[in-house]
Amino acid sequence: MEAFLISTGLVALAEMGDKTQLLALLLAIRFRKPWPIVAGILVATLFNHALAGAVGTWVTTVLGPVWLRWILGLSFLVMAVWMLIPDKIDEDAGGARAPRWGVFGTTVIAFFLAEMGDKTQIATVMLAAQYQAWVWVVAGTTLGMMLANAPVVWLGERMTRHIPIRLVHLVSAVIFAGLGLLALLGWG
Repeated sequence: MEAFLISTGLVALAEMGDKTQLLALLLAIRFRKPWPIVAGILVATLFNHALAGAVGTWVTTVLGPVWLRWILGLSFLVMAVWMLIPDKIDEDAGGARAPRWGVFGTTVIAFFLAEMGDKTQIATVMLAAQYQAWVWVVAGTTLGMMLANAPVVWLGERMTRHIPIRLVHLVSAVIFAGLGLLALLGWG
């Protein structure tokens, strides 16, 4: 349960102000069809995080516990710093043409690609390696993504004006730094 709760909380915080949250907002504004967008986010996240969790679980079979502890600890510290760097979405992300694969298909493809190498995907790899609980980590990171992105789809721009993104990024950075220090010290 710890893996699920920490994965959910970390990813929900890390996702605030992230490029995929901005993508969710752009899709919501462009298509104004929240259900297929939210369903697309769910499918893309499940697939992406399932792969990331599998990589994280596999890594532990290749690396010894000492190397793994140092890599995880340093990775969490790098994530803490990365959280302090705000994301910006490409300006050409929204075109004027109708989507070739429909709203759902466009969302799945856009989210899957946007999530490649993203903070939350890297965090999923690290959490799966740390907890060795693939199902719970993937379920938690997926729920965290949905908690951060589904409200953006439904509430749109109004919500983003009231969230102090910088504060959320700072809190996320502190949590990642704490996990990094705990891993380096051999706790957890």
